[in-house]
Amino acid sequence: MSLILSLTLNGRPRTDLVPDNLLLIEYVRDVAGLPGTKRGCDGGECGACTVLIDGEPRHACLTLAARCDGQHVETIEGIGSPGRLSPLQRAFHEKLGTQCGFCTPGMIMAAEALLRRTPSPDEAQIRAALAGNLCRCTGYIKIIESVQAAAENAS
Repeated sequence: MSLILSLTLNGRPRTDLVPDNLLLIEYVRDVAGLPGTKRGCDGGECGACTVLIDGEPRHACLTLAARCDGQHVETIEGIGSPGRLSPLQRAFHEKLGTQCGFCTPGMIMAAEALLRRTPSPDEAQIRAALAGNLCRCTGYIKIIESVQAAAENAS
């Protein structure tokens, strides 16, 4: 069966006819054409697909698109713009918080949610906020330093 999905995606209202079993990761990537949200494990274990739903981080691979009806969904494409990185994206770039870059969109989205609710988090809060996101390339030090730098630059 299909249903009409109405939501706000990266600040823009959208209405689409979608299958009722469509995952949010499929909606974002295949229907909306936003490839920044990565498909990793398909089981909610890696966090590469993290998006914000009404400001809260969620794994798009575990969320039905239909559950987002009437909600605000933000992807990595929604926090910066071409040629203009968000402060958090800039900090990841400057502090070398990326390696291969595959986990980076999910990390940034989880960190974005944290910084919105806790503008000056300590290291323990950053680690807790990123606990649902795996990076296979780093020891997380540069990622944590990136979030700390973004917080310091915002204050």
